[in-house]
Amino acid sequence: MTTTLNPYLSGNFAPVQTELTVDELPVLGELPPELNGFFVRNGPNPQFPPLGEYHWFDGDGMLHGVRLQNGKASYCNRYIKTQGFEQERQAGRALFGGLLEPSQAGFKNAANTALVYHSDRLLALWEGGEPHAIALPHLETLGAYTFEGKLTSPVTAHPKVDPVTGEMMFFGYSLVQPPYLQYSLVSPQGELLQTVPIDLPVGVMMHDFAITERYTLFMDLPLTFRLERLQLGEPAFAFERDRPSRFGILPRHGDNQTIRWFEAPSCYVFHTLNAYEAGDEVVLIACRMASTSVLGASPDSHEGDNPQVGSDLPLLHCWRFNMQTGTVREEVLSDRPCEFPRINERYLGRPTRYGYAGSSAPTPTPKFDGLLKFDLDNQSVQTHSFGSGRYGGEGVFVPKPGATAEDEGWLMTFVYDETQQTSELVIIDAQAMTDSAIARIQIPQRVPYGFHGTWIGQA
Repeated sequence: MTTTLNPYLSGNFAPVQTELTVDELPVLGELPPELNGFFVRNGPNPQFPPLGEYHWFDGDGMLHGVRLQNGKASYCNRYIKTQGFEQERQAGRALFGGLLEPSQAGFKNAANTALVYHSDRLLALWEGGEPHAIALPHLETLGAYTFEGKLTSPVTAHPKVDPVTGEMMFFGYSLVQPPYLQYSLVSPQGELLQTVPIDLPVGVMMHDFAITERYTLFMDLPLTFRLERLQLGEPAFAFERDRPSRFGILPRHGDNQTIRWFEAPSCYVFHTLNAYEAGDEVVLIACRMASTSVLGASPDSHEGDNPQVGSDLPLLHCWRFNMQTGTVREEVLSDRPCEFPRINERYLGRPTRYGYAGSSAPTPTPKFDGLLKFDLDNQSVQTHSFGSGRYGGEGVFVPKPGATAEDEGWLMTFVYDETQQTSELVIIDAQAMTDSAIARIQIPQRVPYGFHGTWIGQA
């Protein structure tokens, strides 16, 4: 299934249809003997030609996994078999609409965005609905997961697991009806302990959030959804550039009564790198865009004299929220366009020196031509280039067993060679970013460009 009309249904964005299980993959280089576990990445992979106009976020979820054991690698890929997926498979065609062109049947939970491993359970995530439990090592779908029936909201694609306490925080948002935001806390044992409403003035697309040791941070950004625009024949989504960005900070176990809101210039953030506390300040680091047209939403007013307004260019930014004075300081950390930021998650919510992100390529569709390593202390950047005609995805940080340094470990990502039309899992020494990859695992079929991955040690 390919088309020359939609770039997200052609080239290496096009789906693959075959589900494989292959042992003993060829490896260029050498796998570290202590590197044992499972790398799994999620992404959109429509099983049928779409109804109407296709958005990259619409496709059925497919997992691509590489298992590393004793210096050897195996591969499997599986569709995430959601209820909507099964209904369409039975019908033999697409039944549901997408973000750009909804149908009368509405949307399906595509489970196509990200993954979280918590309390010995792997969950595939899609921010508009419930997660789906996935069985290891063969990546079979166990079904929708609702925390023993306690789940009352959608679940963000980016839950946060505290590396010290083992708690997991997530949120769910609604575009059309209050409460527009709900915030949930899960015990280290996987029990959903609380869900509390957080007041927002209007529904917004809220893709990510952040935690510190004591606080949770929400981003009420001006990518809004208004039915009144739809009734006027305009897109329901719009980026309201005259509306400020609001950042809500509440104690981890707090609620709507204890949240505190800070205002900053209008912007959009898809992904946060990290947040932490520094004296009286809460510090947030994220990839900031002046605006976004990701859902076909253009700024609803003129661009004025600001050359960044209307730009989807994501740059690493830092905000400092003073919890005593209420002031906000904001600064650009790098002029290198980047997205899909990651850290060593053993340091999540705590001060970090290093961050990693995909290096945005100058291409019409979102591709990464390498990985960046940011030294936030020295304000320097190192680049690992994938090479000419080679594009990869998010770099997942895998800590070395027994590591004592924050950057002691590896970065893993799938890379596609557009000339050879082959895919690899590339493993990079995070302490030697500019060197060649230490290992390149040859994947037996093309791995389409996708979204977010995770590493599960000793799987």
